[in-house]
Amino acid sequence: MSEPGEVPVRDASTVVLVRDGQDGIEVFLQRRVKQMAFAGGMTVFPGGGVDPRDCDAVVQWAGPDVAFWADVFSTDEASARALVCAAVRETFEECGVLLAGTADAVHDDPASLFGERARLEAKEISLSEFLDAQGLVLRADLLRPLAHWITPKNETRRYDTRFFLAAMPDAQEADGATSEAAEAKWMTAAAAITDWDAGTHFLLPPTWTQLRSIAAFDTVDDLLVAPRDIAPIEPTISDGSGIAGLRFADSDSYLAALADGRVEKNFSN
Repeated sequence: MSEPGEVPVRDASTVVLVRDGQDGIEVFLQRRVKQMAFAGGMTVFPGGGVDPRDCDAVVQWAGPDVAFWADVFSTDEASARALVCAAVRETFEECGVLLAGTADAVHDDPASLFGERARLEAKEISLSEFLDAQGLVLRADLLRPLAHWITPKNETRRYDTRFFLAAMPDAQEADGATSEAAEAKWMTAAAAITDWDAGTHFLLPPTWTQLRSIAAFDTVDDLLVAPRDIAPIEPTISDGSGIAGLRFADSDSYLAALADGRVEKNFSN
């Protein structure tokens, strides 16, 4: 919760889509358009803020119940339901991957729902209205809790973001057909970190941290079953020091690429 005088913190959901690749686990990444008010130009996972209507969503649900998500993400059940709904909605809006279907099968042709996807992105319909109209079940069993990060207090926009992990459904394809992304692609987690070190793209600390963690696993199955302690992480930052003043677990390694200007020099690419 925000203190008096601080920028309000908004709940958000981010979904890390993964698949097995020839050279290791691949992750779906998007480079946000530079005009975005938050994280413009950054390379990120699909996700975004909770919509007020996510909080009111009444949907058919398969998988871990709301109490599970409330417990693992240290929140109340209403917020937990909204976070899961936002995760499913944002993933469909931003890359066309639909974590819904029947109780025992994922939808195999979400591209056929492109019109509904556009209406969701335009906020003409809510997730619950979309799922109900299509007779779809939200598949919470396709999601795993991954991490919990809170934007530092110095930022003008702040998010309390829960990170979800999801294996890419076999019958679906991820795309970049969203106004928020200038580029979208699959790449191994290890390659994404190498590109950060080389200064060819910019990663915020939560993205960098999750990519490093994922790169340590050999297969998606191993990654999905790995136990995790989901504790909130809120980086601190020294006044007037910019990103170089960020402090969080292993921040020295993160900032190493900034020490000689590699990222700042090449970020215009």
